[in-house]
Amino acid sequence: MVFFDLFFVVWATAFATPTAAGAAASSTFTPADNFLLDCGATSAATMPDGRAFETDAESAPFLSAKDDVSASVPSVPGDVPSPLYLSARIFKGDATFSFALSRPGWHWIRLHFFPVEYPDFNLTQAVFSVSTDEFVLLHSFSVEGYSGGWVLREYLVNATDPRLALHFSPQRNSVAFVNGIEVVSAPDALLPDSASTIAPVGETAGLSLHAFQVAHRINVGGPAITSANDTLGRNWGPDAPFLQPPAGKNVSVSPGIIKYPEGVTPLIAPNSVYATAVEMADAEVANPNFNVTWAFPVNPSFAYLLRLHFCDIVSQSLNDLYFNVYVNGQMAISGLDLSTITGELASAYYKDIVLNASVAADQITVQIGLMKEPAGRVDALLNGVEILKLSNSVGSLDSEFGVDGSKADDGDWKITMVAVGFAMMLGAFVGLGAMVLKWSKRPEGWERRSSFSSWLLPVHTGNTSFTASRGYGYSTNKSSAFASSTMGFGRYLSLAELQRATKNFDKNAVVGVGGFGNVYLGELEDGTKVAVKRGNPQSEQGINEFQTEIQMLSKFRHRHLVSLIGYCDENSEMILVYEYMANGPLRDHLYGNGLPPLSWKQRLEICIGAARGLHYLHTGTAQGIIHRDVKSTNILLDDAFVAKVSDFGLSKDAPGMNQTHVSTAVKGSFGYLDPEYFRSQQLTDKSDVYSFGVVLLEVLCARPALDPALPREQVNLAEWAMQWKRKGLIEKIIDSHIAGTINQDSLNKFAEASEKCLANYSVDRPSMGDVLWSLERALQMQEANPPAAALQQQHTPPPREYKEASGTSTSPVVAAPTINQSLENSSTAMANELFEQFAAKGRSSIMRHDRVFPEQARVFPEIIDSYIAETINQDSLNKFTEAAEKCPANYSVDRLSIGDLLWSLEYALQMQEANLSVVGLRQQHMLPPPPSPKVREDKKASGMSTSPVVAVLTINQSLENSSTTMANELFEQFATKGR
Repeated sequence: MVFFDLFFVVWATAFATPTAAGAAASSTFTPADNFLLDCGATSAATMPDGRAFETDAESAPFLSAKDDVSASVPSVPGDVPSPLYLSARIFKGDATFSFALSRPGWHWIRLHFFPVEYPDFNLTQAVFSVSTDEFVLLHSFSVEGYSGGWVLREYLVNATDPRLALHFSPQRNSVAFVNGIEVVSAPDALLPDSASTIAPVGETAGLSLHAFQVAHRINVGGPAITSANDTLGRNWGPDAPFLQPPAGKNVSVSPGIIKYPEGVTPLIAPNSVYATAVEMADAEVANPNFNVTWAFPVNPSFAYLLRLHFCDIVSQSLNDLYFNVYVNGQMAISGLDLSTITGELASAYYKDIVLNASVAADQITVQIGLMKEPAGRVDALLNGVEILKLSNSVGSLDSEFGVDGSKADDGDWKITMVAVGFAMMLGAFVGLGAMVLKWSKRPEGWERRSSFSSWLLPVHTGNTSFTASRGYGYSTNKSSAFASSTMGFGRYLSLAELQRATKNFDKNAVVGVGGFGNVYLGELEDGTKVAVKRGNPQSEQGINEFQTEIQMLSKFRHRHLVSLIGYCDENSEMILVYEYMANGPLRDHLYGNGLPPLSWKQRLEICIGAARGLHYLHTGTAQGIIHRDVKSTNILLDDAFVAKVSDFGLSKDAPGMNQTHVSTAVKGSFGYLDPEYFRSQQLTDKSDVYSFGVVLLEVLCARPALDPALPREQVNLAEWAMQWKRKGLIEKIIDSHIAGTINQDSLNKFAEASEKCLANYSVDRPSMGDVLWSLERALQMQEANPPAAALQQQHTPPPREYKEASGTSTSPVVAAPTINQSLENSSTAMANELFEQFAAKGRSSIMRHDRVFPEQARVFPEIIDSYIAETINQDSLNKFTEAAEKCPANYSVDRLSIGDLLWSLEYALQMQEANLSVVGLRQQHMLPPPPSPKVREDKKASGMSTSPVVAVLTINQSLENSSTTMANELFEQFATKGR
């Protein structure tokens, strides 16, 4: 196998903007300097590309060496690309090749190595270095371990002296050797002096001061191109070894139709590179909306120049192809429009990008994909890739040491250390002076105070780990002190206060143990029960998770997300204080703890609550949040079994605009981990969907996600359950406690949702909103026709209704989502209308009635419109009034969204239709005249029915109208006196 060990430096974001198409310069190039040496050869040999190399005798004037040792063989086992590798020059000591240059500028340096047989030396084990006067090209190099045996190293150096020297230095007790040397002039237009960067976004200059080494040169979508077909003698390899699944489709056209616009020289790349490509359409996947990815291994210690080649050879017309390009997960080109850039089809274009060492890491990934809102052709393509390694700060391309022995960044390190030391010393003096000044102005009676920190130090002494650097101050009232910062981080609790709350972190108060540390049950001075999570210094999770948890929970508040009450970072502690969830994690109620089993309805309601919380995370903020650790232990239940998602220490911000994913190290819990995220390290909100799918199976089967004690085929819950699902026998693995209590349609809908969540590729998974809708539908099916066994479980006190104040609704009947946003702040007025639907006395009497008789729910029907008082199903009435009650909350975050209000009304309608009262049935058919004929006639003329069933149905339809119209209709449906 031919081995290319070619290194390339990362080019900047250079747009080749043409002013006219087709004005291509000549593709011929005659190098001013063209030194070609066939080292050790005794006779001239013809190379495959037609170039003539000088023999060893002819190249003698260029060489200065103490010894004269050469080796040659008539043939070698295996394949070598040219006769150049049949002979070699061997050096026992230092040797130098010197070339007198006719003109300065960029020059190729190509070094050919192959360990030909020689009786006195085993060249395979030879170790040596190669350098110029300015740059280290190879350091402690050996051909041992390279597949194929032969090695070509290719460099690009900006020669500014009239003499270019190559120094070969063998290590002690070793030798150096070389088979062939090329020193050839390169076009000045080949490399720019400045280029753009993507992390950080900006521009870097001075590229001409560096040397470059070719890492990869790839003809994407086409075959290998040898030096015989490249004007500059370059070799281009195929892309197959670097292409990641799912692969795209190879396309090609005749090289003769490729055009080079004005400003782009044909020497940049041969037309055969631009005549082939990989496109993403028709790649044999169900959904074409995926990224085509190439991964190139590189040395993580160096910066790189990346050159991407594009040519639209797939479109039939201009302005029909737009796509994004990503490099290592970051947006490199947004909405690439080749038609606008080149002005015509089949026209060459290239883009240069510089990547520093931290961005490049040990691999450079290049991806092409659709825009989020694709316009025109659903496609993307790439024609070629070049990657060049950039010499470091001491001019080395192969080590941390320069030609003179200096170490990379050594000088900068010393300067930095001196500066840091001076700054620390200056800061110490300033701080000491400030304390002396404060001491001189200390207040009277300071000895009697419990602490001097309040007047001597400028900030809270306990703020040492997280918030002190941000300069937050706190109230002196410890029982109700809130952080004064505007960041919304919540209440600051002192360490002493938390010690009192947990009885000095009593072991008997431990209610949970996690990766971060122990969780204690505590009670604050005002009687509030809290869960206190205290970080363990030896934990793998630390300050980053602590900060992330606080920052994430400060961004949102939701009924189905555990609320952060406060935190403490005093004396390097990392303590988070949450609302107390009396019923603990969901997993404890499924298996392992001996708790009473949950009914199927309870399980559905818990899953719906958790789905609502995750859906809000994904969509409730401008950018969205990815939880990254969804599992049954991170879904907690309060005293009414309302589910709340917890533990946001691993959470990440969702991809920003025009991004499809977040590239990050893989974190999470095995058994729940998205396999696509695990493979690609590309995180999306669909990774949470996969994890939630595993939770759904836990709920159904009541067993862990991973159980090594089981037979091999049953260890992984997701794989095992999906095997039964594909057989159509999912009921065989249901938790025995609920077997026979599940409506078949409800089970099918639930299993279908689980299966979709666990799709192999994220693009095939539903959104969390879609999952939520499926679970709601499963609950509706269960309640509409529960099996007899399920009815027997109804004596168990039901959990609190899950459809309360929460985030945005995903019900498909919500036709106008903008109504949800526009009415969020007007739900108090909406409550007035809802109350007046039943009452002829107005809102105030109902609210007063509710406050006077908070425990007497049965009194409420006494104030309902007398015409419908006996027609309403009690459950329907409770759901309707519950919705009305939740609208006028004092804070907008506690009010129902219009989507949730709609769901409550639909639910009330279903309960009414499922069990109509006798009077209600009579009214549906007879519609007797109302007490006030005029009002009833007006309503009849307007097409409005007074039946509560029709009324609620009309309310559902009216949500598509404006808020004012909707409020009027809501009022008029039931009111007897008019609005």
